[in-house]
Amino acid sequence: MARRITDKGKDPRVVYADIIDHPHWQSKTHPHMSLYDRAAQFSPFAALTGYNDMINEEARIVDHKVELEEADLEQLNRELNLINEVIISGTLPTAAITYFIPDPLKSGGKYETVIGQIRKNDTARRKLVFMNRKGYANLNFEIDMRDILEIHAM
Repeated sequence: MARRITDKGKDPRVVYADIIDHPHWQSKTHPHMSLYDRAAQFSPFAALTGYNDMINEEARIVDHKVELEEADLEQLNRELNLINEVIISGTLPTAAITYFIPDPLKSGGKYETVIGQIRKNDTARRKLVFMNRKGYANLNFEIDMRDILEIHAM
């Protein structure tokens, strides 16, 4: 066993002379750790978890909702009234509707166009109800009339 160095003036080669020439000890049950794995123990850890996700979210581009002018709103109302008249007559109109989808994480959103048969013009709730179904519950697809940018009848 090695003796402790109590005097700072002693040479370590002299103090550890009894063990200095022994071979390096190797465990018989645990394999020798590679230099790569040993270095990984001392590598810096991710102190800022989620930072890259936050940067990517901030860099993601969203559109701003277009505020329609009075003439455009009147045109949309005329088209919605025509759709309502066609529904009352007993047929389901097909239309392409471009509408705004708000982004859940930041201000703004995106515009999307959907093409389908309109089942109902719900003026009380201000929603257009499509025949298309969505999700696992097979719910009706609805668009809020305040989010509609344009309507193209087909």
